[in-house]
Amino acid sequence: MPYASIVVPAYNAARTLSETLRSLSAQSFRDLEIVVVDDGSTDSTAGIARLHAAQDPRIRLVRQFNRGLAGARNSGIAASTGALIGFCDADDLWLPGKLAAHVMHLDGAPDVGLSYSGSALIDEHSHRMGHAQRPRLRDVSSAHVFKRNPVGNGSAPVIRREMLDAVAWRPAVEIQRDWVFDETFRQSEDIECWLRLCLRTDWMIEGVPGLLTEYRVSGNGLSANVEAQLASWERMVTKLRPLAPEFFARHEPAARAYQLRYLARRAVSSGDGAAACDLIARAFAHSRTPIAEEPLRSLTTWAAAHATARFGNAPMRLARAVLSAART
Repeated sequence: MPYASIVVPAYNAARTLSETLRSLSAQSFRDLEIVVVDDGSTDSTAGIARLHAAQDPRIRLVRQFNRGLAGARNSGIAASTGALIGFCDADDLWLPGKLAAHVMHLDGAPDVGLSYSGSALIDEHSHRMGHAQRPRLRDVSSAHVFKRNPVGNGSAPVIRREMLDAVAWRPAVEIQRDWVFDETFRQSEDIECWLRLCLRTDWMIEGVPGLLTEYRVSGNGLSANVEAQLASWERMVTKLRPLAPEFFARHEPAARAYQLRYLARRAVSSGDGAAACDLIARAFAHSRTPIAEEPLRSLTTWAAAHATARFGNAPMRLARAVLSAART
């Protein structure tokens, strides 16, 4: 059996899947399998996966009716055999040394269950945008995960199967396999899983240096409904609060402020200055912790929100430049 499995959820991913699979086949750590989960696609996703499987026997295709991103990841986990499981969405890329870095990290740190890296943001043409997720790598507590989600995105982590098994469960409606990601979530399924791993296991979470994931940002993603994202985040909090009431009582106001600040930045990126101003005001009303802990990032977000609201889309490039000056 391969030592590591990479799960690739794919829904109508014909445009980007080949590039993703090429990046995974090119990993310098070779003892791996790549499990592509076709989540009910109506395009040529399955055919592309089969073409790559013919060229690289480490690639396998699993097909299912559409169950969403969380459901595709769960099916991939169930079909995989590796002791380590990584995730790469079908429009993201891994640099050649990414898996090797995580294998070395986890082999040398037996208390770490989830290893992640920073991510460079790429556009629809796979060009780096000059922005990146550069997260905290060490001394990561549950509070850090709740407030700032250092894992960053669903294509960044490589996780021990033991850690995933520790939080797996089978709902009454499920007859095929366990759930690790909550399939009732269509947003916030990543942070819900990472935080649940922290609260319910003793495994540590750590990162490795470098921007080893390339995370694709589309125009549609920038203009996503921020209120829907906030509602999903609030639902995540409501679900997990009973697991650790004291933890949530202590950290929830600051975490909500960070989430609202993040959404304010998304609103600036989509040119919605009014929404950005409202979100950043709500953030500071809930907690001043982001100002105390990250004053530059917090204040530049406030400035960018008000610049976008005052001047509209014309100076949006300036607002984005202001935000990039304090990027993580």
